[in-house]
Amino acid sequence: MMDGKEVAARARSLVGVRFRPQGRDPEHGLDCVGTAAAAAGVAGERIRSDYAMRGQHLAEIEHGLRSIGLHCVADNEIGAGDIIVVETGAAQIHVAVITDHGFVHADARLRRVVERPLPVPWPIVGIWRAAR
Repeated sequence: MMDGKEVAARARSLVGVRFRPQGRDPEHGLDCVGTAAAAAGVAGERIRSDYAMRGQHLAEIEHGLRSIGLHCVADNEIGAGDIIVVETGAAQIHVAVITDHGFVHADARLRRVVERPLPVPWPIVGIWRAAR
């Protein structure tokens, strides 16, 4: 299993990839879930892509994260390579990857994967990590 630095480095390597709703392949485009999966080294076909862009339930997202081998950690343990679940609006869940420099996520408005500096501008509702 990759360590946090490797996950963060993989996330940073995706910066500039085009945004594509429910995208699972960096060659064709990624959404936030596809970006996090690619950074964590999880094959895109292992990740659901039949979900609505809005109205996702947190429990469903958490089940998906568990199913790919991630576990939830406490807020005070956040570190590079962690996958964060944030609430960007009412009934809108988004995921991003923490790096040493900020966080990487698929930005639908900018139509590409970007890295932004911390702090994360949305409420964090979960922090997930691969077993280390």
